[in-house]
Amino acid sequence: MRSIFDGSNLKKINVIGFVILIFILTFIGLRPINGRYFGDTETYDLIYKSYSTNSNYHLETGDFLFDYLMRFLSNFLDINSFFLICAFIYIYSIYFSTKKIFKEYWTYPFVILVISLSFWSYGVNGVRNGIATSLFIYALTRSTIKSQLLWMLIGIGFHKSLILPIVGYLLTLKVKSSRSFLIFWVFCIPFSLLIGSSFQDLISAFFDDNKLDNYFYNENTAKQFSKIGFRWDFLLYSCLGVFSGFYFIVRRKFKDLFYEKIYSIYLFSNAIWILVIKASFSNRFAYLSWFMMGLIIVYPFFKQLFFNNQYKLFGNILLIYFLITFILDFILIPN
Repeated sequence: MRSIFDGSNLKKINVIGFVILIFILTFIGLRPINGRYFGDTETYDLIYKSYSTNSNYHLETGDFLFDYLMRFLSNFLDINSFFLICAFIYIYSIYFSTKKIFKEYWTYPFVILVISLSFWSYGVNGVRNGIATSLFIYALTRSTIKSQLLWMLIGIGFHKSLILPIVGYLLTLKVKSSRSFLIFWVFCIPFSLLIGSSFQDLISAFFDDNKLDNYFYNENTAKQFSKIGFRWDFLLYSCLGVFSGFYFIVRRKFKDLFYEKIYSIYLFSNAIWILVIKASFSNRFAYLSWFMMGLIIVYPFFKQLFFNNQYKLFGNILLIYFLITFILDFILIPN
């Protein structure tokens, strides 16, 4: 049986990868304007039409680059073209990143990222968040710290929530070992169980964001989310990334600076989410770590040989990861 890592197999696999890339781009970018099935798509459409029909219209979201892009493009493009451009930035940032990190093996990491939980919803619903996090991944592939910070700042321009993983990134410049971040992550679980609600007040005061307050406290918003309180299901899902990094770095002594960095950022961002886990719509905060989970799981498989028949094990992991995403996205998490 031919290995998926076999060079003679890569050309076929990468052709499939390009087909998937183009399909996802057009499927997300040219989706119908329908709020029932595509979340905030209808809301974006209303804002976009307001920009195109009223030159004095201005919506203050604090995400200045996204606002400017919407206002600028509304002068000469329709809403479908706007969504297609957003989808291009969102998806191609991931494509370019996987090409940079994994070279000719980019298809497998690309697939695991696009089948990750919330990839779809942040392509059609939380569009600004999705673009920002994709740009963050792209930033991590740049060769200098200045270039990385520049792209991260661009990401903040699309959605300011990116500040959280950026803080994690800045911490990794000083704290090189991921063990400290892992200890912090573990500590946050009992801390959240005991006094998590107090931390929600602190976060809300820090951001001073009415929309954020709405996620935390608004009863009507909470009714849209079938489960509130301490989300053990989300925590178990987060453990997929935590365990993967722990296994390869601690148990298998995998030495890779890039992997240590993304694992540490993941732990930090996920730990902060755990502190506000009882809030309604806490999955929106969890996404600020979940978007990196696929990379954490897949990265070591393409950098070092750890197992006999490693390609078979990776194929099984890919299938299990997809099934977990399917169960969470379509069964446990309400639309």
